[in-house]
Amino acid sequence: MKEIDPKQTKRATAFELWMEAPMPMITLFKTLDISNLVKLSRKHNYKLNMLLCWCIGKAASQMEEFYLLPVGNALMQYDSIAVNTVVTTKDGDINTCDIPFSAQLEQFNQDYLRLTRQVHDTCEPYDLGDDYMVIGTSALVQTEIDGAVNIYAGFYNNPFIIWGRYKRNFLKTTLSISFQFHHTQMDGGHAAKFLECLQAEISTLKL
Repeated sequence: MKEIDPKQTKRATAFELWMEAPMPMITLFKTLDISNLVKLSRKHNYKLNMLLCWCIGKAASQMEEFYLLPVGNALMQYDSIAVNTVVTTKDGDINTCDIPFSAQLEQFNQDYLRLTRQVHDTCEPYDLGDDYMVIGTSALVQTEIDGAVNIYAGFYNNPFIIWGRYKRNFLKTTLSISFQFHHTQMDGGHAAKFLECLQAEISTLKL
């Protein structure tokens, strides 16, 4: 991670407009077709949440906006991306776990299983620190949801994706998600492109 001059980036205008805004976060809602992921999860014994996290990382890694993030009053640039997931610990509580994104699905799966098990067993969060731009996720699988707006506290500017229980019908399996992001990091058009890319990664994944 390194601080960069916003004026030397494509986000210069956005930095001036939104860094001092009281509510600079935007949330988009989308319904994804995850039929392919459900099929692959069952066939290859992969966790569905892991596959979703990998597709999120894969889609984000193709967009330069995800390698920038406003932190404090500065714009920071990253070389790597991670996906954060919420883990239920052995004492019944929850904690968070950063998984470094790898373009190799099997490597990501191994890291996912090892690190989430570590958080479960130790009841301590796993944080990769400042070397990764982390995309937060939260799976509220206890119920179906149409969307969610995450808390905005003014210090956690990372993009965040929330989903609930998937919906199954005769033709396909769908999942409603909400995607929250800081307007300095990207515009609505970038966010829409990311969501389209995410759907493409989900639909075209082959194992």
